[in-house]
Amino acid sequence: MTLPAVPLLEAQNLERRFGAARALAGVSLSVFPGECHLITGPNGAGKTTLLRVLAGLARPSRGAVRVAGKPLAGQPLARRGIGLLSHQSQLYGELTPIENLEFAARLYGVPDPASTARAGLAAVGLSDRGDDPVRSLSRGMVQRVAIARAVLHRPSVLLLDEPFSGLDAQSSEQTLALLARERSAGRALVLVTHDPHDAWELATHTHLLVRGVWALGGPREASVDGFLRRCREALYA
Repeated sequence: MTLPAVPLLEAQNLERRFGAARALAGVSLSVFPGECHLITGPNGAGKTTLLRVLAGLARPSRGAVRVAGKPLAGQPLARRGIGLLSHQSQLYGELTPIENLEFAARLYGVPDPASTARAGLAAVGLSDRGDDPVRSLSRGMVQRVAIARAVLHRPSVLLLDEPFSGLDAQSSEQTLALLARERSAGRALVLVTHDPHDAWELATHTHLLVRGVWALGGPREASVDGFLRRCREALYA
């Protein structure tokens, strides 16, 4: 009998409290290699909090996170297996994109940081802006450099908070293709978005988070419109 694969990312009964308020209330999630879990929900649903807990940037009040079967808490090597795109770009404005990516590559111990940085910038279509200070770039360009930073150390898990924010149509298509390659390479993706249309073809599973709990969740259905209809029904039931 073939044993099931170990999830690359597993969350068990996550709870996150802020005083008496609960941002997360018993959230569980298992993401296997090659899966992309799309998460949507209204403002204040707990989506960004969930990503922060999954990334190890916030401690859960209860529950646990595992990366490739290893506890995330207190395990630096487990955290190295995560690539995060958050609302903060994690880039230094006075440095160029190349300098930012080289610095990140060195932090992660990536061989040949200079070549890795150039390849990462080419993958997001910004080779011609590699030597300009990040502060001089448009919001969409900064977002693309941040995406390159998130994937340059080849993490097994990608956590993406609104990856298409600020991107034009061409850049969105390019980013979608890059993330599709990452998924095809066996990465596990968790993608938060207000607009499921952006990543529908990339998703293998879809979830609706409402007031810190799953209101919907399961394999992606055929139609984004059908999913959104079920979301509206769950929100206004």
